Amino acid sequence: MSNINSNEKELSPEQLEELLSVLKARFEKNMNRHKGLEWAKVQAKLEANIEKLWSLNEMERTGGEPDVVGHDINTGEYIFYDCSEESPKGRRNICYDREALESRKAFKPEETAMDMATAMGIELLTEEQYRELQKLGNFDAKTSSWVKTPSDIRKLGGALFADRRYDNVFVYHNGASSYYAGRAFRGWLRV
Repeated sequence: MSNINSNEKELSPEQLEELLSVLKARFEKNMNRHKGLEWAKVQAKLEANIEKLWSLNEMERTGGEPDVVGHDINTGEYIFYDCSEESPKGRRNICYDREALESRKAFKPEETAMDMATAMGIELLTEEQYRELQKLGNFDAKTSSWVKTPSDIRKLGGALFADRRYDNVFVYHNGASSYYAGRAFRGWLRV
């Protein structure tokens, strides 16, 4: 997908059509992620929430491959997670948050997971959500993803990340200011 002007937060009709086509194809290819849900209803919800499509496009543009993973029957909202096999390529080499970035004396990364998620209009997966994602397939077998870190851990300078190794999901800790070529973050969005 082409870059868009993030200040506008609007998609052209062509971008909108392309995004819906990509999302539909992914939805139909991965029915195990959303058993019992129908694309026509998801698309109607998306078309009624155009501003959320900009966020989904940002998820797609940065390599997240968003897909429907659930439906909240109370609100009628569909839940999208980043479902790329490995951590999204367009979000790697980032530390956890702005405080961590500013604490680095040298070799600062260009961006943070929390700032990117906010700019994209999404949120980082929690540890619980990450574990739910892993029930839908094998993700992050070679990479890792920052997950939303509880404030008591973050106050002490740490942050959490997770991955899948040896057919198990592991959650680890690291200094929030660390960053690696193989670590990004996975986000989620309600539409």
